[in-house]
Amino acid sequence: MRVRRGDRVLVLTGNEKGKKGKVLKVFRSKDTAIVEGLNFMKRHTRPSSKNQQGGILEKEAPMRLSNLAVICSECGEAKGFLTRRDGEGKPYRLCKSCGETIREG
Repeated sequence: MRVRRGDRVLVLTGNEKGKKGKVLKVFRSKDTAIVEGLNFMKRHTRPSSKNQQGGILEKEAPMRLSNLAVICSECGEAKGFLTRRDGEGKPYRLCKSCGETIREG
């Protein structure tokens, strides 16, 4: 996957273009991710046992992965990255601009 949970990302297109945020959850089957503090939607809810008052709730909606670019933690740029494997065969990501590893794990 290009984007992982915990990555800092830059939004490339849409109403949130140019904004940055942290990925909270990735939905692999739908190629979408929820980014903290971005792409809010309003949900109208009835009063229930969980929510006594009901009303309009705001929460983050999923965004397409193609609209997100991973930001390097070292240089702070979203130029892209390369995927390589170390001697043990484990994959890691390298920043294209500075060559540092991007948030291993």
